[in-house]
Amino acid sequence: MDMVSAFFYNLFMTMAVIVFAPLLFVKVILTPKYRSRTGKRLGFGLGAQPGGAARHPRIWVHALSVGEVASARNLVQELRRSYPQGIILFSASTRAGETFARSILTEEVDWFVPFPFDLLISVKRLVSWAKPDLFILVETDFWPNFLRELKRRKIPALLVNGRVSESSLAGYRNLRWLFRPLFNGFQSLAMQTEQDAASLRRMGVDPARLVVLGNLKYDAALPGGDTKPGLDREALQIPEDAVVWVAGSTHRGEEAIIFNTFQRAARSFSNLFLVVAPRNVERGGELAAMASARGLSASRRALGGAGGGGVLILDTLGELSSVYGVCDLAFVGGSLVPQRGHNPLEPAVHGKVVMFGPFMEDFAEISRDLLAVGGAREVHDEEELFSALSFFLSDPAERARAGHRAQGLIASRRGVTEAYIALIRRLLPREGKG
Repeated sequence: MDMVSAFFYNLFMTMAVIVFAPLLFVKVILTPKYRSRTGKRLGFGLGAQPGGAARHPRIWVHALSVGEVASARNLVQELRRSYPQGIILFSASTRAGETFARSILTEEVDWFVPFPFDLLISVKRLVSWAKPDLFILVETDFWPNFLRELKRRKIPALLVNGRVSESSLAGYRNLRWLFRPLFNGFQSLAMQTEQDAASLRRMGVDPARLVVLGNLKYDAALPGGDTKPGLDREALQIPEDAVVWVAGSTHRGEEAIIFNTFQRAARSFSNLFLVVAPRNVERGGELAAMASARGLSASRRALGGAGGGGVLILDTLGELSSVYGVCDLAFVGGSLVPQRGHNPLEPAVHGKVVMFGPFMEDFAEISRDLLAVGGAREVHDEEELFSALSFFLSDPAERARAGHRAQGLIASRRGVTEAYIALIRRLLPREGKG
């Protein structure tokens, strides 16, 4: 970001703070999840500085939210193996992302740190406190002041698993004056696909900074990686002879379609059992009421319920991956409504056929790959979902073959993490053992 761009950007940020500060202050005071993090993201109350010997590298990895944290898991684990005495810092912008990171990366990460709001004072305070030797951004979450401060201090910044959706590209083009120098401030931008790299080249990003290394999500989809011991059909009290359909990471507007489809399918397949896992687990009560209004017997996992009826609402955190492992077929939400989709590899890694809607922008490459090998089915509405569900319920052999093809795709695409580690080593030499 050049001086002129920085001036106008910070003028806008200052005006926004002045206008919205009273409203934001009230929101922070009244909302515990914001109140506990806001001060630190402003650069205050940070506490003791992250420790570690000065001779060992300090690597700061940042992910936006839960999906990006999941993508980063294998990379962080490999960083720990490659730099056993290095200091790994990790941040996430959202509270859910930070909670998830703490649950899966505690052994690898030395310090979980706040990520600053993109105000000059906040950025300067937090970068001075963290003192990174390398900053790694996972996929997205570009903040001009933060990246400009890294460049000013000659701290290399690396984008990993970079992606550019059509909607994002339109925004970047409209604000080319801001984003082109921002992208050129990265030491290297490692993109998922050649199409992603080409989009940035057309924007005027230096081709020498761009490299295509593939999608980290394939390596992140480890069989049983998040499986909780004992969480199987018996623990969930799902009938032994049931055919289990899991609708995961669903959003408002999708559950009505799912419940309607389940009711229709259950008339022909009486042993069909449905597990619905809302993306926002706080909606468990809402979904239970929605099921009850349709005459369905539903229990809530968060209240200790299990599979006594025909429907289980999985309104808990950290269990969906395990439940995908015990299902027969899956639907991945955020895709029948315009929410950009969720990760279809989570059920595919267990050898399950996957269904999803047309709105899969955040997983465009992966969804195309799954469709190409015959491991998934795209549906556009309730009728198509019912048709696809009925087809796979009627033909268990084809259901198994499709799941096997989906699982085979993941196996064929693994090994991406090593390429990213090799790039990081060029920017940050391997530490000595002494």
